Amino acid sequence: MANSTHAHLRYNILDYCFRNKAFSFEELLRYVNEGITIYYPGEGISVRTLRDDLKVFRDKVNGFGAPLPEKVRVLKYSDPNFSIAQRPLLEYEQYLIDAAQQLLERFENDPKYDRLAEALIKFQDEEEQQDQDATQVLFYDHNEEYKGIKYLKPLYLAIKKKQVIQVVYKGFQDEETTSFEFHPQILKQYNRRWFVFGFNGTKETKEWSIPLDERLISFDFVDGVNYIESDTDWDIFFRTMVGVVRPKDAKVERVVVKFYNGRESYFKTKPFQPDYEEFFEEEKQDQVWFETIINKELVQQLLSYGQDVEVLEPEGLKEQLSEQSKTMQQYYCK
Repeated sequence: MANSTHAHLRYNILDYCFRNKAFSFEELLRYVNEGITIYYPGEGISVRTLRDDLKVFRDKVNGFGAPLPEKVRVLKYSDPNFSIAQRPLLEYEQYLIDAAQQLLERFENDPKYDRLAEALIKFQDEEEQQDQDATQVLFYDHNEEYKGIKYLKPLYLAIKKKQVIQVVYKGFQDEETTSFEFHPQILKQYNRRWFVFGFNGTKETKEWSIPLDERLISFDFVDGVNYIESDTDWDIFFRTMVGVVRPKDAKVERVVVKFYNGRESYFKTKPFQPDYEEFFEEEKQDQVWFETIINKELVQQLLSYGQDVEVLEPEGLKEQLSEQSKTMQQYYCK
């Protein structure tokens, strides 16, 4: 390979162009260099490097085998559904993955690298499944129908670059789409789904949340609008709630729950509220308490324990659980 510097970035830019644009060679070179400059200021590639990259895309043995016609003025895939993301790793890409895994072994006792190591293992397992003789080793919990992951990277970059976006959104119960100005400030994952929080400039509302799923129709970057910084302590914001829905004027309350059939041990190994406290009294070892707002996600988590949990306080939450159980009883006692 003539130039492996930022090759992965170039390949992603080229793949995007071949799927969505119709550039001449000169236009393509300019677009790629503009993309490189964003991440590598002052750098770019030459005509020769771009030609070598095109060879990699067309190469069916050591490249991507892309349907990219030769001797044409406009460079575009003949198959609009093709993407290099569907192809196996190139030799140098596999080398980078292996090198990253070896590097992480040096930090295996540092918890902050655990998630990255997990991601690399999952990625490697997915790649190996393309080999028909490979035996599946990992069976992990994921949402196969989830399409919102495609928004994660562009929104992450928008937050880092402090870019304002115009969002087109349609809720599950909405008949028409709505459009609003949005200042993305934080990303949050909950229940195998991502959400972006920020300032809704159209409604002038702080801590507005948008789910990254089919309800988010599209978004475009807005020029000429000053990005509004957040003054929210997001750590406290999320630690005083379960999930992502925070009702307007919600107040933090003390919640006490009692477990049955030894289920308190399960809760303590995977708490839905990380800042829970245990009681010192011997007769209360099956109880915990925590401070949180009352929302639907809290109720759902409590209901997931079925008959093995009882809410002792507050009264308002007890009443909600009581109403839920009465409604459920009607479903099964007909």
